Amino acid sequence: MATVFKYKAIDAQGKVRSDRIEADNLLDLEQRLGGMGLDLINFKEHRSTGLTFKSKKISRKELINFSFQMQQLTKSGVSILDGLRDLKNTVEESRLREVLAGLVDEIEGGKTFSQALSEFPEIFDSVYITLVRVGEESGRISEVLHDMAETLKWHDELISHTKKIMIYPAIVTVVVLAVVSFLMIYLIPQLVPFIQDIGGEIPLHTRALIATSWFMGNFWYLVVGLPILMFIVMRQWAKRNHNVRFKLDSFKLKMYLFGPLILKTNLARFANYFAMMYTSGLTVLDALKISEKLVDNVVLSNAITDARAMIGEGGSISESFSKVEIYPPLVIRMLKVGESTGALDDSLLNISYFYNREVKETVDKMEAAISPVMTIILGGIMMWIMMAVLGPVYDSLTKIQF
Repeated sequence: MATVFKYKAIDAQGKVRSDRIEADNLLDLEQRLGGMGLDLINFKEHRSTGLTFKSKKISRKELINFSFQMQQLTKSGVSILDGLRDLKNTVEESRLREVLAGLVDEIEGGKTFSQALSEFPEIFDSVYITLVRVGEESGRISEVLHDMAETLKWHDELISHTKKIMIYPAIVTVVVLAVVSFLMIYLIPQLVPFIQDIGGEIPLHTRALIATSWFMGNFWYLVVGLPILMFIVMRQWAKRNHNVRFKLDSFKLKMYLFGPLILKTNLARFANYFAMMYTSGLTVLDALKISEKLVDNVVLSNAITDARAMIGEGGSISESFSKVEIYPPLVIRMLKVGESTGALDDSLLNISYFYNREVKETVDKMEAAISPVMTIILGGIMMWIMMAVLGPVYDSLTKIQF
């Protein structure tokens, strides 16, 4: 098991650097630092306090750039090892440079490129490693890296576009909660004695406002902490219990507005990766086995597992996916066309293109609709507070006889 070392080293320009790095032992530490162009001065084993937040991963953008650069280098005839060395020398001190140095060390030790990548599972997933291995065996490593880079870029754009819908609601929600909390916890309690001194019967909506204000003022920690605690408990429970995870994922697919969006996003991702793996030379069964881990939903993943089992028993791809009764008719129809024409990869890419466009159009529509909806919600809350506070005052004024 690799150990984290805190080291001090010097580079070729005489600049002293201090950082942390994973290594198996002292010799491995010196080799890794040497691969980064550094000479070790001193070191000590780093003992984590549980408060470190340094990520072991690299950003998706860095992975995309790495794939594109390696594709260009291998396409130009540069060997994998020389390409990794060139990239390592051009990258600034970062986690990526540490990974590149590790890849160089692994390949110099006799491993293939795919085997070296498998030493960093937190960065390179099973799809990436499998496709690189297929590219090595088929002599199409440059094409595989290009396809992987394009797919990662597409995936990044899809995620970024989907996340756009959450930015505005998050900001408005924070503002609304801050305003409502201020009114309920600070302002309303000061107005309650005034409302009670006015006399007369207090309206129901005013009593509801006073009760809400009292509850938030005395149990604010429940209002803030309970939703967070429930989210954490449900998340951990779902990780440990497959049935709970299945029911939650099934509920996600049935949610109003967001359910179809989740389904379309997963279908686009599944079809795109399936097409890439099939084009790279993987069999349908192998590609489906890897695809089970790509969809972020247990219901869809189980459907792929069931379809793969039926295909393994001799069933056609389209009929097998039709029997699981999860995937829309469009997907079944396109798979059937791909089987009959022998162009399954093209059909899968068409599915991916269609649902990718559907996701973007849905997000754009929801983004435009959220603004007036949030405005109405905020207006409704403010109207309730104003009516609850000013209603009794107005009723008392109307009873005054001049």
